Amino acid sequence: MQNFQSPKSPLTPEGGINPYKNTFVGVGFTPTQTAPKSVIFDKNTFAQTAPKFRSEYDLFSDWVGASPTPTIFPPSGVRGLLRVWCASFLFLMLSVPCLQAQNAENKQDTTKKDALLSEVILKGTRLDESSPLAFTNVGKKELAKQNLGQDLPVLLNFTPSVVTTSDAGGGVGYTGIRIRGSDATRTNITINGIPYNDAESQGTFWVNMPDFASSVSSIQIQRGVGTSANGAGAFGASVNIQTNQKNEKAYLELNNSAGSFRTLKNTLMLGTGLLAGKFTVDARLSSITSNGFIDRASSDLKSFFVSGAYYGKRATLRTNVFSGKERTYQAWYGVPEARLRNDAKGMQAYISRNFLSSADSLNLLKSNGRTYNPYTYDNQTDNYQQDHYQLFYSYDLGAGWNAQTALHYTYGRGYFEEFRAQDKVETYATSPIVIGNQSITNMDLIRRRWLDNDFYGGIYSVNYKNQKLELILGGGWNEYDGRHFGEVIWAQFSPTLPARNRYYNNKATKRDLNMYAKTYIEITERLRSFVDVQWRRVFYDFEGLQIDALGTRPLQQNARLNFFNPKAGLSFELNDKILVYSSLSVGNREPNREDFVNATAQSRPRAERMYDVEMGTRMNGRAGEQGKWNLNVNAYYMQYDNQLVLTGKVNDVGNYTRTNVKNSFRRGVEVEASLQPNAKLQWNVNFTLSQNKIIGFQEFTDDYDNGGQKETKFDKTDIAFSPTLIAGSQLAYSPLKDFTVSLLSKYVGKQYLDNTSNENRKLEAFTTQDLRLAYEWKRQASTLTFTFLLNNVLNAQYESNGYTFGYWAGGERVTENFYYPQAGRNFLVGVGIKL
Repeated sequence: MQNFQSPKSPLTPEGGINPYKNTFVGVGFTPTQTAPKSVIFDKNTFAQTAPKFRSEYDLFSDWVGASPTPTIFPPSGVRGLLRVWCASFLFLMLSVPCLQAQNAENKQDTTKKDALLSEVILKGTRLDESSPLAFTNVGKKELAKQNLGQDLPVLLNFTPSVVTTSDAGGGVGYTGIRIRGSDATRTNITINGIPYNDAESQGTFWVNMPDFASSVSSIQIQRGVGTSANGAGAFGASVNIQTNQKNEKAYLELNNSAGSFRTLKNTLMLGTGLLAGKFTVDARLSSITSNGFIDRASSDLKSFFVSGAYYGKRATLRTNVFSGKERTYQAWYGVPEARLRNDAKGMQAYISRNFLSSADSLNLLKSNGRTYNPYTYDNQTDNYQQDHYQLFYSYDLGAGWNAQTALHYTYGRGYFEEFRAQDKVETYATSPIVIGNQSITNMDLIRRRWLDNDFYGGIYSVNYKNQKLELILGGGWNEYDGRHFGEVIWAQFSPTLPARNRYYNNKATKRDLNMYAKTYIEITERLRSFVDVQWRRVFYDFEGLQIDALGTRPLQQNARLNFFNPKAGLSFELNDKILVYSSLSVGNREPNREDFVNATAQSRPRAERMYDVEMGTRMNGRAGEQGKWNLNVNAYYMQYDNQLVLTGKVNDVGNYTRTNVKNSFRRGVEVEASLQPNAKLQWNVNFTLSQNKIIGFQEFTDDYDNGGQKETKFDKTDIAFSPTLIAGSQLAYSPLKDFTVSLLSKYVGKQYLDNTSNENRKLEAFTTQDLRLAYEWKRQASTLTFTFLLNNVLNAQYESNGYTFGYWAGGERVTENFYYPQAGRNFLVGVGIKL
């Protein structure tokens, strides 16, 4: 769960905006340009041996990216217990094949057991067809059609109201997803009901779970507040991922794919099937590598997944252990607008404004306009590993009652490494550096910023169901212990700076408690009501040293927040083909880590609140004798109170932090339809038409001519990254029984980079077309599949993400726009075999 201490970035003078959050936008930022360069250093002393050109050396690889030593991650009592507990998970799974020999009873009907396990885990977070909220289900088969190595957000690209992006441009590595214009920090993610969002930043880092789609049985995307009971509040959507499923037959599956940018994916999956009518074990091992579309934006991703389950007469027990390890070359900076447009005069102005070195200037001028990456240091990489342990137990109490509980633990650790050209010595040294008679104020160095964290807790629920009533009572406790620190691993004047010097060290603890009650009542044969109330309590404490605009300063704050989140709705069946519904929900959400640590207790922002009204209809019917059709229409109005947005305003600490805006809203209509006139042809289409506005927005921009900031007021503006129109289409035709040709289309309207609706700071609208060919050959118990995916068939030149900042100098406003270009025409081809 990445939430590294923020480095210097192009967004602020001394950091304050996490580079992982490149979707953040704002105005009034001052550019600070580093000058990355290649260096070589001794692996034992960390001392520079000789300045050489990039082509004249290779970096040592036996220690770069090495795993942390016990002195870096000292064991604690809590962590020790957690690891013993996790070891017991592994013991349980390894014991399953042995236990089945001791329990060789007659095979029982396990359909009821399997339904019990799935229902009790999902019921607290999932919606069904009669629910009065908007949602879309994505099944395992649908995911498998696209799963050739790209990350999970890209696989969900054609669902309603979704916009995806990729830092590296090819869908591998750091990817992001927005739903109804809301970014990852406002989208609640759960895996089998367990919170996945980073507890502090509230973001989701999909790069930490490569090829996780291969282990997913289903996904439900809920738009709006949704029903998720665990984790941070959903202010745009919830994505509920389910992996737990029973495979009754033994299987062995191997999937391999390769394509553009030297992308390669290898996946091995196997399962025991149902043993003695009681046990199953499933496992997956995956590897994905890619050079990326952007220069040097490579990815090296590894992951595994192991799951074991016991199905008793009335009880079900399952344990999951999965892990992801990533190493990606940084592509967080984006491409300056002048470089993207091949504007020679603009590039020279950019070089002058940002004081680029001769090497960086040459890199800018000579690079391809769509693949430029300012980073050239060979090991400018992000390195992170996350291990997950989950244990589920459910029991059928009889008479319509069942109970379930789940325990979980996640251990995350890693760092990003970066070269810093002529950085300030005072940031890293406790005393001045003096060589001879010269006092050193700036020097070249290489640093790593670390995150070492534990996330653990438990959830529970008790369910009752009869013909007229369904009642769910539940809750959860989750705790996050995070340690943030930075190290200097090499310095230009290394004798004066100890190796592995820690220049900051802070820690944070976040505890999240919640209780909820949900009811579904059948008022009449056709009318059904839904009521969901939740109480949530958040404890957040942090202390240590923070690096920000004022240098290094001590941190010590705590927050105690209480939230009440009620939801209610009605659904009515007009007949067996048409259902109408309406609901009102209230959601509350706490500020994230950056909002807290970049402010004082006096200036930190308040929590956000949203009122969400949803109403719509679901219809289905026949299309001729063989065909069928479905149509879902949903209208929504999301009114925000104190929504947090970037305005460019500097707070009392000197940082550019998010500010509460009193009045803002999102409203729109979502249409989702499918038509299958016969067995050979199917068309799925969706579109969202929306307005996304802030009422009374104030922009603050630094004034370097006169000091302070200039303020500009707007009566009504568009919320950043919120296109008015989003549309997706999937047209599939099967000329032969086992051969399918699909045309996948996506349209995303223009998006503004900040909240001022300025036409000079925006992403242009774009349309992409993908072509997919799939052939499946079945022979007895074996299946062989061939898939060819041609992305961006028409070679559209587009950017799916960006950021902006500006300031006043020389009597005029200077605006710096940065963009994340996506790959042109590219392909992936896959071969899979299942036995």
